[in-house]
Amino acid sequence: QVRLMESGGGSVQAGGSLRLSCAASTYVRCMGWFRQAPGKEREGVAVFDRDSFTAYADSVKGRFLISVDKNTLYLQMNSLEPEDGGVYYCAAPAQSRYCRTLGPRNFDYWGQGTQVTVSS
Repeated sequence: QVRLMESGGGSVQAGGSLRLSCAASTYVRCMGWFRQAPGKEREGVAVFDRDSFTAYADSVKGRFLISVDKNTLYLQMNSLEPEDGGVYYCAAPAQSRYCRTLGPRNFDYWGQGTQVTVSS
């Protein structure tokens, strides 16, 4: 069982930056960031595989950066837009074959989420 805990959410104006953190209770090969806006489905934002792989949703490419330090996952979010708002979750899959996907259904362990609000 993997326990995940996010932190770092908050409110920011459009164009601003935030850095999210996710502490994992144990080593995991890969983790990802997901977000869910009110009335919308949860979507993949970025995924990090320690086997030298990262992937980003098209909507955040060039603005967000995912990284890992030991058992903590980070998401540096720059040039934030109102559309980036929502609850951000970190997650990890039980099976490593899903390490290179952004589909929420492939991830089994989830944090409680952290709210990100971007005002225009």
